Amino acid sequence: METEESSKRVSTSDGAIVSRVLRILKNVEELLNCSVCSDFMYGQIYQCLKGHTMCLSCKLRVQNKCPTCRQRLGDIRCLSLEKIAESVEVGCKYEEYGCLEIIPYCRKLKHEESCEFRPYKCPRSPWGCPEAVGDISSLVSHLTDHHRAKLINDCNFIREFNIEHLREDERCTWMVNVSHCFGQYFSLFAEASHVISAYHVGCIPVYVAFVYFMGKEKDACNYRYRLEIEGNEGKFVFEGIPRSLREDRLRIMERGDALILMRRSLTRCLDIAVRIWKT
Repeated sequence: METEESSKRVSTSDGAIVSRVLRILKNVEELLNCSVCSDFMYGQIYQCLKGHTMCLSCKLRVQNKCPTCRQRLGDIRCLSLEKIAESVEVGCKYEEYGCLEIIPYCRKLKHEESCEFRPYKCPRSPWGCPEAVGDISSLVSHLTDHHRAKLINDCNFIREFNIEHLREDERCTWMVNVSHCFGQYFSLFAEASHVISAYHVGCIPVYVAFVYFMGKEKDACNYRYRLEIEGNEGKFVFEGIPRSLREDRLRIMERGDALILMRRSLTRCLDIAVRIWKT
C-alpha cells in the first residue's frame, strides 16, 4: 500500500518535472524570438555567420546586413529552428484570462489575434484610457469605477444627457451606463463626431449612438435593441443588433449600424430610451 510519505514524494517529483518542462518550453520560445523585431519566427528563418537569427520580413528590410554584428547575411537558413517551430506546441498567452488552447507554434500569433479570451479594450481607449483592461467583469468594474458609468439592472431604461457638454468638447465620448440583463452586459455608447456628406463639401457634425454587446462576438446576434431620441424635429428611432466590443467604432459608424443625427436636430437635454431584447 502506498504510504502518505511516498505519495508526497511522487507529487513533489511530478511538480518538479512540470516546472522543468515549462522552463524548457520558455527557453525554446526565447530561441524563436526574432533578434530584430522580437516577434515569434516561423516559416523561413535566417541567420548570419555568427548565428544571429531573424525572420524573413526583417531580413528583407535590413538590407542583407545583420543589425546585431553588422556581418553580411547572405541566404543562410537556420533549418534546426525551422523544424522546432514546426513541431513545438505552446499555450496561448491569454491563459490567465481562461484560454486553455494548446496550439502549434507556427499558428500561435494567428490564434492570439482572434482568441476569444484576449483582453477587452476600454471604449475610451482612443481618448487616452489604457487599451487592455481584461475580461468582462474587469471591464465593467473599470467603467463604473474610472468612468462613472451607471450600472442598470434592466433591459429598458431612459438616460438623459446634457448636449452642451459635448458642444464644449467634441472629443468627449459618452460611456455613462452599463446594462445588465439576460445574464449579459450591454453598454450605451454615444459621441460627437463628423461624417462625410455626398451632398456637401466637407464633414457634417453629428451625434452617434449605439449599443455595445459586452461578451463573445458570436453571441451578439442573439440580441436586438431599439433606441428612441426626442429631438427638435420629432422622434428618431434606430433598431439593430448590438455590436461587439471587439468591433471598431469607426467601422460601425461607416456601416450605418448606429443612430446618427445632425446636431441641429437635437435639443439641449437629450433623452435616449433604450430597449434590449433576446431574439
